[in-house]
Amino acid sequence: MNTKLSRPQEINAAIKTLDIEIGGLHELKDALSGSDLGANFVKAVKLFAANKGRVIVTGMGKSGHVARKIAATFCSTGTAAFFLHPGEASHGDLGAISTDDVVFAISWSGNTPELSDIITYCGLNRVPLVVATSNRNGMAGEAADICLRLPQVREACPNELAPTTSTTVQMALGDALAVALIETHGFSPSNFRMFHPGGRLGAQLATLEEIMGTGLALPCVPVHATLREATIEMSRKRYGCTAVVDRDNHLVGAFTDGDLRRAIATSNLDESIDRHMSPRPVAAEPSMLATEALTLMNDNAVSVLFVTERNKLLGIVHMHDLVRLGTQ
Repeated sequence: MNTKLSRPQEINAAIKTLDIEIGGLHELKDALSGSDLGANFVKAVKLFAANKGRVIVTGMGKSGHVARKIAATFCSTGTAAFFLHPGEASHGDLGAISTDDVVFAISWSGNTPELSDIITYCGLNRVPLVVATSNRNGMAGEAADICLRLPQVREACPNELAPTTSTTVQMALGDALAVALIETHGFSPSNFRMFHPGGRLGAQLATLEEIMGTGLALPCVPVHATLREATIEMSRKRYGCTAVVDRDNHLVGAFTDGDLRRAIATSNLDESIDRHMSPRPVAAEPSMLATEALTLMNDNAVSVLFVTERNKLLGIVHMHDLVRLGTQ
C-alpha cells in the first residue's frame, strides 16, 4: 500500500515542507561544524558577550520578523537587545545606536536596500556589525565585521520563492546564538526567572522559599509532645501532618494522618510522639525550584514536603500549592 497516496494531499504537502526544512537545518548544522561559519559563530558569541551595550537586531520583511524574535529571545536569556526597524532607523532611530552597541543584521540576500543606512552608520561610527546572510559577497556581507554565512537552502514553497526554509534556518541560528550566550554568561534558572516573573514559566521557576507555609501556618510540635498534642496541632493546620523537631529546631520526624490511623486503635493519647512519628521525612532546601519539588514528591510518593536549611525547619509545602501555582 502506498502510504503517500493514502494520505490527504494537505498532509503530503505538510510533510514535504517539514522534510525540506529539516534538510535545511541539517545543512546549517553541517556548516557550523565544517566551514568558516563555525569560526565566525564563535567570534560573534564572544563579541555579543563582551560588549558593554546592547545587541541591536535588525532585518526587513520576513527576516525582520525573525530578527524581532531573536531580539526577544536574547532579552529573556540575559543578553540586552532590541529590534530596530530599518525604515524607522532611516528616519531618526539611528540615534538609538550607541558606540557601545553591536548591530546584528539579518538579510538572506545580503542586498536588502533598507539596511544600507544602518550599515553606513555602523561604518562611520565604528559600531561592530555582525551579518547573517546566505550571500557573503552581498552589500551586507561585504560590510560586516563578522559574517555568518548561511548555507543556500531550498525553500519549501513549491515555487521555491516564499521564505520558508530560509527563515527556519535564520531562526535556528538565532536560538543557537542565544543558547551559546546562556552558557557563556552562566545564566541560571534564578536569573531566568528575573525576566519571566509571570505566567506558567514564572511559576515553574518559583522557589520553595517563595511559596512555603511558615510561622503560624507551619504545623510543628517538639519531640517530647504527646500523641494527643500532635493530633491537635495536625488538625488545626491544613497540611494533614505535623513536623516534629528537637530543641534546636532540627527536623527529626513527621506525624501524618496515616500515622494517626495506625496509632489510634492501640495507643494511649498521652504517649510520646517520637514512638509514632515517621523518622527522616522528605525535605528540601528553600532554593529548590517548584518543578523540582514536584518531581521529588512524585518520586517519593508524598504529598507534603518540609523545607529545611542545614536540617533546621523553615517551612512546609503541599503538592496542591504547586499544582495551583501551575507547575504541571
